[in-house]
Amino acid sequence: MTNLKQNTYMEPMKDTKLSVLAYEWLPDSKQNINEALAESSEIIFHNDPKSFQREMSKKQYDVIFMNVKPNNSSTFSLLEQTHSQTPYTPIIITSKSEKAELIVQAIKLGAYDFIAKPFSPTRIQLVVQKALKQRELQNEIDYLRRKQDIIYDFDSIVAESSSFKKVITSLKRFAGTDSTILITGDTGTGKSFLSGSIHHNSPRHNKPFIKINCANIPEALLESELFGHEKGSFTGADKQRIGRFEQANGGTIFLDEIGEISMEIQTKLLRVLEEKSFERVGGNKTIKVDVRVIAATNKDLAQQIRDGKFREDLFYRINVLPIKLPALKDRALCIEPLAMRLLDKSSVALKKKINGFADDSIAIIKSYNWPGNIRQLANTIERAVILEDSELVTTDSIQIPDYHTPGHSAAVTQVEPLETHEKELILRALEESLWVQKNAAKRLGISPRALNYKINKFSITHPNWRRNK
Repeated sequence: MTNLKQNTYMEPMKDTKLSVLAYEWLPDSKQNINEALAESSEIIFHNDPKSFQREMSKKQYDVIFMNVKPNNSSTFSLLEQTHSQTPYTPIIITSKSEKAELIVQAIKLGAYDFIAKPFSPTRIQLVVQKALKQRELQNEIDYLRRKQDIIYDFDSIVAESSSFKKVITSLKRFAGTDSTILITGDTGTGKSFLSGSIHHNSPRHNKPFIKINCANIPEALLESELFGHEKGSFTGADKQRIGRFEQANGGTIFLDEIGEISMEIQTKLLRVLEEKSFERVGGNKTIKVDVRVIAATNKDLAQQIRDGKFREDLFYRINVLPIKLPALKDRALCIEPLAMRLLDKSSVALKKKINGFADDSIAIIKSYNWPGNIRQLANTIERAVILEDSELVTTDSIQIPDYHTPGHSAAVTQVEPLETHEKELILRALEESLWVQKNAAKRLGISPRALNYKINKFSITHPNWRRNK
C-alpha cells in the first residue's frame, strides 16, 4: 500500500525487502533514494561500471537505477548491456537533462522510465511502484500465454473416439501450414475452440488471433466490422475505425458462420483471399494484410451454391483444407471424459468442490444423444454445478429436456417443489440472456430488483458477475 507519510511506497512482506541496484549516484541523489526506499529495500550503490556489472551478475535485482549524462555514450552502452542481461528487471533512468532525444534514446535501449533531477523521495517511490506493478502485469501476461498454450495443446484435447482422433491428426498437420481451412459440423461441435488450437500451434501463434461470428452482426455493419471504415463514410461514423482484418495482420482471423454473409460481402472477402488487400468502407486507400483465414459453418455450402446464396469461387478459396467435425453422439467414447473435463472447469469457475458424477448421473449423460453437442453438454454441466449441493452430481441436478431413459419412450418426470421449478426458470432465463440480469428480468416479466432478490434467495452465482470474482 502507498504510504507517503512514512516515505515507503509499499508495505513489504514480512522478512522480505526489495533489492535495488543503483549506478552513478551523486551524494544528494543518493540521499533521496535512501530516504525513499531504505525502509522497504536493500540498496547497493556503484559508481564504477565494472563493479556495477559484477554486482548485477551476482543476483537478480527487483529494480535498477542508472544515472546518465548527455553525450555519454559509455553510459548508454552500459544501459543496453544491462537490459540485454536482465530484460525483465525495470531500469529507471535519471538525469539532469530533460532533452527529448535523451529520453527517446534511453527508452529505445530498454529503460522502463525516465525521471529528471531534482526529484523528491515521493517521486522515486511512485516510479518504483509503477515499475513493479508493470512487471507483475507482464509476468501475468506471460503466464496466461503459457497457460493458453496448454489449453490449446492438441494432445490435451479429449479424443477417445477413432473418428475424432482422425480429426486431431489432420488438424495437427494443417496447423503447420499457412493455407485456408474450412471447418464444418453441427452447432456446438467445437469449431471455434479448434480454430484457436490451430492458430496457437501454428507459426503465427505469437501474432493476433481474431474471432468474428458473421451471424451475430447485422449485414449493414458486417462490412465495417471486417474491413473498417473512414470517418464520415456513413451516418454515425464519427471517426476512423480499424477492421478485424487489420487487427489480425500477421496472425489468424476466424470467420465463424461464413455461410451467413451476403453475396456482396462474399465478393470483397474473395478479393482479400486472392490479393491480400482491401479498402475500408468509404475509403480509397488500399490496405495490404498478411492474414491466415480459418472459416467455419454448420450449413451445407454445396447446397448454398446451388441455391445461389454462396459464391462457388469463394467456396474453392476457403475449402483448401477441409475438416468435418463429428457430432458428439458419434464420439461415444469421448462423452464421459469430456463431461469430467467440463465438470472440473465449471467447479473451479463457480468455486464449488464437486468431485465427479454419481453412477446414475453419468449413465444419463452417456445415454443421451446430445443434439446440441458439446455446447449443450457444457451448459447442462454448468447448470448441474450451480444446482448441486453434494460432492457428486446427482440426477436431481441433471436437467435435460425431453430425456428418455434407454428402452422407454416416455420422458422421465419427477414431481418437484415449486421453488425448484422457479429456480430452473430463472436459470434458463439467465442462460438465454447470457447471464445479463437486466435482460433476464425482462424475459421473466419482473423487475431487476425482484430478480436480484430471487438470485440471492436461491444462491445463484456465475463467474462473469463482478461480485463473484
